[in-house]
Amino acid sequence: MRAVVLALLVAVAIAAPQYGYPTPAPPTPTPTPGYTYQEPEQTYLAPGTRAEDSKEDSAEEPEAPVESVPILKDERVNNEDGSYTVDVETGNGIELAEAGTLSSNGTAIKTGQYSYTAPDGSVIEVKFVADENGFQAESDALPVAPEFPHEIPEFVLRQIEFAAEEDARAAAEAEAALKAAETPTNLYGQPQ
Repeated sequence: MRAVVLALLVAVAIAAPQYGYPTPAPPTPTPTPGYTYQEPEQTYLAPGTRAEDSKEDSAEEPEAPVESVPILKDERVNNEDGSYTVDVETGNGIELAEAGTLSSNGTAIKTGQYSYTAPDGSVIEVKFVADENGFQAESDALPVAPEFPHEIPEFVLRQIEFAAEEDARAAAEAEAALKAAETPTNLYGQPQ
């Protein structure tokens, strides 16, 4: 018993903090040669306005920082069933209204619209739906593919018909092979 108590006292004495020695300082990283860090004067500048972004040959001064755009409206509602709505409007005319729900099969469905002012001053409005069929946008500003410029030549129509016949023939052969594989064989004889 005395040995157990003595062993416990020795273990506690060894585990106790040693106040006689100072805690070593963490190592300081060595600086990269040729690099001196400078605290930025401003945290955000619009792209292309920093001095290092401009070409070295250019004698032009960088543009003045762009003013920040105020957020006039930012309303977000998240419902317990997973549906949500977002309504955002900024001071420069950007507007976004979006609503999202889950369909019965668990697919996310998003609908909404956004608008902004193009560089030429015209207002661009886009309505969209994003569902199991992908993102589908509607707008007068989106390009529309031109109508097919000419009729399909006869030899192309014949080739399409020939390919359809080949596909039908291959499907019939595959179905016949499947039926043959399902039919029981009569090759088994009686046990001897």
